[in-house]
Parts: sequence; C-alpha cells; structure tokens
Amino acid sequence: MSRASNTPARQAVEENGIERPKGYNVSFHYNRRVENMHFGRTHPMKPWRLTLTKHLVMAYGLQYAMDNYEALPASKDTVAEFHDPDYVDFLSRVSPQTFDQLKDLYASRVPLGSPDDIVKLGPFNLSVSPGADCPVFDGMSEYLFLYTGATMEAAHCLTNRQSDIAINWSGGLHHAHKSEASGFCYINDIVLAILELLRFFSRVLYIDIDVHHGDGVEEAFNSSDRVMTVSLHRFGLVSDANPPHLFFPGTGSMKDNGNPSSPGHHFALNVPIPSGITDEEYLTVFKRVIGRTLETFRPAAIVLQCGADSLGGDRLGQFNLNIKAHGECLSFVKAAGVPLLVLGGGGYTARNVARAWCHETALAVDATLNDTLPTQLLPRAQAFMGKVHGDGKLYPDLKGFHNNECTKKDLDTIVQWCFEELRMVNHAPSTNMEHLPPPADIERIRRKVDEEWERERETDRSETGRKKH
Repeated sequence: MSRASNTPARQAVEENGIERPKGYNVSFHYNRRVENMHFGRTHPMKPWRLTLTKHLVMAYGLQYAMDNYEALPASKDTVAEFHDPDYVDFLSRVSPQTFDQLKDLYASRVPLGSPDDIVKLGPFNLSVSPGADCPVFDGMSEYLFLYTGATMEAAHCLTNRQSDIAINWSGGLHHAHKSEASGFCYINDIVLAILELLRFFSRVLYIDIDVHHGDGVEEAFNSSDRVMTVSLHRFGLVSDANPPHLFFPGTGSMKDNGNPSSPGHHFALNVPIPSGITDEEYLTVFKRVIGRTLETFRPAAIVLQCGADSLGGDRLGQFNLNIKAHGECLSFVKAAGVPLLVLGGGGYTARNVARAWCHETALAVDATLNDTLPTQLLPRAQAFMGKVHGDGKLYPDLKGFHNNECTKKDLDTIVQWCFEELRMVNHAPSTNMEHLPPPADIERIRRKVDEEWERERETDRSETGRKKH
C-alpha cells in the first residue's frame, strides 16, 4: 500500500511507526454515509462521533496498516436471518413522511401504552414523538442497513480468512430485539454477524464492555451452547435519579445465565457492576472472568463489543474508565489469537468515543500513538481542544466522574459466581463448517477504497488549511 504523498502525512505515519502488523491482517469496514444521520437535536446518539473517529484514524495514518473496505448496505434477506420479516420491511420503508401510513398498516404491532405517556410509541417501538429512544428520522433506513452491511462484511472477512481482526465502529447495536427497537438500536448487527460466524466456526464467544447490558444478543442465543455471551455492565438502582430507577435496560443480573431448559443454560455470563468502578478494579474483574472463560469455552472466534459509554465522563455511563484501560480489554482478547470481530456500540461523549476507538484501532495493528493529537491533520481539531475537551490529548484523564460504589468484597463475589457458572459449561460439540473462497476481485476493491480514503484525506486537509487563513 502506498504511503502518503505529502510531508505532514508521511511524518505522522513515520513518527507513529505505522506499518502493517506482522503475521496477521486487520480490516477496517466503513461507509462515510453513516456520518450524515441525525437522531434529533436532543438525542444523545450522535453519529458524528464516527466522523471524529475516522478523522483521528486517518490523522495518525492507521489506515495504512489495514485493508480498508467501503461497506455496502445489508440486504433485507440478510437482516431477516434474525429479525421478524414484518419488522425488516417496516425498517426498510419508514421515514418521518411514511410513518403514519405504515403505522396504520402495522397497527397490530404497536405496543400497548397509557394515555399519560409523553412519548407515543408506534409499530415495533419506534416513534416520531420528541424524546423517543428510538426515533424515526430522515435517512434512517439507509443508516441501519449500512451499519449492518459493514458488520456483515467484516464477519465475511473473518470467515474467508482475509482478515484475522475485522473492525466496524459503526456497528455493535446490542439492544435491538427480534421484533422491536430498543435503546437507540434498531437492527442487531451483532446477532446477524454471530449467525454468519457460526456457519464457519464451531464456537463463538461474545464479550460486551458497553456500560449497558447486552440484552439483545444474550436473548438471541439464550438457548445455544455454541455461543457464550459475557457482558460486563452497570447494574442496579440509579438512586440519585428522580424518580430512582434501574439502570437501563434493567437486565443482566448474575442469575441471568441462559435458558435453564436448554443446552444454553450457563452459556450466558453476566458481570453486574455498581457505579464508579476504576481502571484497576475493572481490569482485574475483566481479566479474571474472561481469562477463565477463554480456558473453559475455547472459542473458535470472538466478537468484542467496545461500547465507549463505559468511559469516565460519558453522558449516560456511570463508570470511571480511562481510554487505555478500555483498550486493554481489547489487547487481552486479541492475545487469545483467534479470529476477532471488533465493533462499536454506545458512547455519548463523542470526542472521547473517537479517542477510544482510534486507540483501539491502533492496538489492533500493534501501533503506539503519540498522546499529542496531530491537530494539523485534523479537520475538526477544535472538538478535542481546551481544558474541557481534553487539551488536544489522545489520553485525557477521565477518572473520578462518579462516586465509586464498588467494594473488593462485592467484586470478588461476582468473580467467584462467574467461576462457578463456568464450571457448569461443557464444550460445544464439533460441527462441520462451510468454507467459501475469498472474492476474486477483493484486491481491486481494497485498492479502490484506499485511493478514496487518500482523496478524502487530501480534501479534508485542504479545507482545514483554508480555515486557518
């Protein structure tokens, strides 16, 4: 792959030692059209966090260490591999302009509500009411099928042995259920990817480090012994809220351990954590639980959901993790040496989401990044500047935003409970796997995308230069 042609970009690549990792391949899956979506002015989900992530990745030159793919939308048939066909049809057609017509067509799929409800829900838990968790917005269908397509393409790169690690930061929407949206998630791209991986790999381990419980994924595989789900998440009462309520989605207690009348019993592992956990505490729990899980379950492939709302200072999260601690989870999982699908997820302080996912992209390719951001190459450098925004650093201090309600005794109890659950796990049976050859024109596609990324980078840099004068 050619190096950057101009001096600043070349210097950034050389200063950061960016090169293709030795002995394995990493692919990056993206379509910049996902950046253009707007959930609503007051909605916490801001797809522009993906813009910031892309700009950081490109400013550090990390794209030169990866195979870069421009994702295509997933097909309705692909999405219907998991989701209800009526729900898929609704998602493919809905917009603010068509909502009322489709609401009449799918009247039987409108959830029961109360006349006092402020947010009036429509079919499949979607709404055009202000304040809705899962709003209908312009361009929504394109956004949903694009992020899903990127995840499916990443999974295909693993199954075709084109990649050892495949990344899609626009994916990881873990709350979506079979027939309804939930928690800002509409299509559960994770479930669809795992179903694809199961065609080729005997056992898939799903690990979720989002601050919210990965309920949609756990529910989908609640009866399977070929998929083990492990979710580390905030759990319990939010006592300082008015009125107090359970932290969303309210599921994921230690006793939620799979369908007890199925082979999947004990194949769901939940690590419910109180508010305010620190780096050291979190990593101790993570490494003990995931280390034992890897030894016991012996996955043939891993899906890691890297929701960045577990960082300190997140608008919705209640943990105190720093970016390097969050990334250490990826490094630990990567060391297992099995095919790894890396996805995004939650994260509602956009500048820190971008920092975390850029750092974790670097970890995937074995690169070490300078803490001082390459602001001369960043089109939106102001998003990271100033004391409140991290002083132009990649690794600002994010600890201490929440009171630490964790105790060593409580965390040890959780870990021991997980160990007991893992004692009940039998290895999944061997199955005959399918193998597909890689597409014949994959190199041509990759080169085309590399060239488009470089042109976009040149354009962004030119615009930045004009703004300075």
